[in-house]
Amino acid sequence: MRRLPPLNTLRIFEVAARTGSYAEAGVELGLTHGAVSRQISALEGWLGQKLFTKDGRRMVATPTARIFAAEVGLSFDRLSVAAEACGRPGARRILRVSAPTSLAMRWLIPRLGRYHAEYPHVEVAVTTVSCVVEELRGGVDVSIRRGVAREDAWPHHRAVPVLDDVDTLIMSPSLFAERPILKPADIDGHTLLAAETRGGEWAAWLDAAGLHHLSGYPRQTFDHFFVARQAVEDGLGIGIGPLPMLEIDIISGRLMTPLPDIRVPRTGYVALFPRQADAGNVVTSFVDWLVGEARAGVANPDI
Repeated sequence: MRRLPPLNTLRIFEVAARTGSYAEAGVELGLTHGAVSRQISALEGWLGQKLFTKDGRRMVATPTARIFAAEVGLSFDRLSVAAEACGRPGARRILRVSAPTSLAMRWLIPRLGRYHAEYPHVEVAVTTVSCVVEELRGGVDVSIRRGVAREDAWPHHRAVPVLDDVDTLIMSPSLFAERPILKPADIDGHTLLAAETRGGEWAAWLDAAGLHHLSGYPRQTFDHFFVARQAVEDGLGIGIGPLPMLEIDIISGRLMTPLPDIRVPRTGYVALFPRQADAGNVVTSFVDWLVGEARAGVANPDI
């Protein structure tokens, strides 16, 4: 007989360690803060050591607990693969996908209608992370992150390149009509909008545009790109944005690229999934579909 803690307690612990908050874990799991706290206390009693320490108003996992949580997450991944292999043929599957917020909103979710039409037996449940390099979470079938498909970069996962990323200047058509940008020097006097989650984007673009002298130009910075993108759409200033994610906005006329020939390549996105996933199953089929969508989008931006 294996001596294991209760699986539900481990599940709650993994979510609490990943989110760094009992309250956020409760929201994700549909539990109260107190219920999460009691389950963590029970697991600490079972293990005989503290798993979380208080940091201000948050409960933070100890270094040992973070390592344990990562192993628990990988174990749940393996259980998910095994359950899929033993599942009922033809049963409706729920595919859990984790992606950066902006990529999910502007690129992935608008395309899911086509996926569901092609694979009606699969329901894709998307969860978002606020940072493209955020730690991988357990209990997810596919994670999309910025990175390269090297084995040493993702030792516990298979990594498949999905989407290239190229930055260029973006602005609203209404602001362009009022103060057009026809050459790089025309940005002088415009408000530069930036996002903390895409650091260095303005410096790289100004360098590519030959405007090194404007690198210290003041900027209005937001905590996330999708907030900065909305400010650009509202005509509050100009920004730097990724072309693959903004195709839908450019085609619809919400945004435009005044200097489209000045582009800055960035590290693209990879799809990550457990190495135990069998070839031809729902996970690998979904990743193949992602790759096909990315290629189709480059070849035909009208889709």
